Amino acid sequence: ERDMDRKKIEELMEENMTLEMAQKQSMDESLHLGWELEQINRTTELSEVPQKSLGHEVNELTSSRLLKLEMENQSLLKTVEELQSAVGSVEGSSSRILKMEKENQRLSKKLEELENEMSQEKQSLQNSQNLSKDLMKEKAQLEKTLETLRENSERQVSSRIKSLNAAL
Repeated sequence: ERDMDRKKIEELMEENMTLEMAQKQSMDESLHLGWELEQINRTTELSEVPQKSLGHEVNELTSSRLLKLEMENQSLLKTVEELQSAVGSVEGSSSRILKMEKENQRLSKKLEELENEMSQEKQSLQNSQNLSKDLMKEKAQLEKTLETLRENSERQVSSRIKSLNAAL
């Protein structure tokens, strides 16, 4: 029984190490998302006023979700540390081992959900950036069209004034 318990403890410790690595990777991805968010903030600050509102909304949404993910990551790290300390004191308690296995499964599932959510956030951010670029292109096209219309209008007015002057 002790050998089985020790074996389970070793398995749990390996699982904890795996969870720690996954959690650190998740933290790294969170930091990278934060960096991307800063880049977007800088880009939107340089953009025109109408673009700022869309970029600002995207940044606020991304920031809040990123903060939530970072808080959950910290919570997961704390739980992993608690589990590691519990594993050190478990040695003979199979009921504790079962609880820890369940907790590890829950944490693994939660970590997977967080990774999926981060992936979705990245995609959402990319979509927003693409939309922003498209809107900027459309704005430039509209400005060109407006300028062409103004020039045509000025030519017509000028032509009519000349015609009136010639007739007088």
